[in-house]
Amino acid sequence: MNLLADHGWIMWIIIGAVAGAVAKALMPGRDPGGCIVTILLGIGGAVLAGYLGHALNIYPPSRGADWIAAIIGAMIILGVWRLIAGRR
Repeated sequence: MNLLADHGWIMWIIIGAVAGAVAKALMPGRDPGGCIVTILLGIGGAVLAGYLGHALNIYPPSRGADWIAAIIGAMIILGVWRLIAGRR
């Protein structure tokens, strides 16, 4: 399923919640925030995956990230967050 297609904002929230929750479940340890942070994490993961997919010519210009890529993008963002927060 193409996540960066013309979905409404409700679909972005649903996609973000699912991708963020799966990313948090796959990465053990303490995670920041609650529902809102999880949704933003998933949305950010989808955007990151779409950007990287276009930059690396994995996706054609009319296509965005899929579910697995969104989850992996959310895991990357969560990993970077833990690196930054762990240094405090």
